[in-house]
Amino acid sequence: MIRVDILMMTMRIFPESIKRNAVLWLRQGISPRRLALTLALGFAIGCNPVVGIPTLLCTALALGLRLNLPAIQAANYVAMPFQLALIVPFVRLGGWLFSSGSRQASATGSMLHLSPMNLLAQLGGMAGHAMLAWLLIAGPAVALMTLPLTLLLRRIPLLAAAETAD
Repeated sequence: MIRVDILMMTMRIFPESIKRNAVLWLRQGISPRRLALTLALGFAIGCNPVVGIPTLLCTALALGLRLNLPAIQAANYVAMPFQLALIVPFVRLGGWLFSSGSRQASATGSMLHLSPMNLLAQLGGMAGHAMLAWLLIAGPAVALMTLPLTLLLRRIPLLAAAETAD
């Protein structure tokens, strides 16, 4: 079993405030399953291809479902590099889903010649396609991340004791 002090030793690269918060999260009585769901949701939402939206979505979801707000935001911030790396794949997948991939590929080269309003309309359409692709991927991703995270978090004694709380 992983003990909290061993877990804290592995967190030497993190600032003291993050370490203290992690211990507080573990002592709040949240079950491993609920914390795993919170972390999976935060990570999946953090990969949203529209920059700026994930923080608002995570906050609304945490407050609406009574999830751990610091934990969901931490997972959201961990996902930021993935968010940036996945913007183009989500735009391409969305374009393919709407079967406008060839139109988008040719349109992106000539975007410099568009009027500002047409450019905004084009970018808005691409963002909408990317959001649809993200929505299709995010649900299964949460389901796939929740089970291994639950199994991992059950190995932490403080969380195993909180299993009956959920």
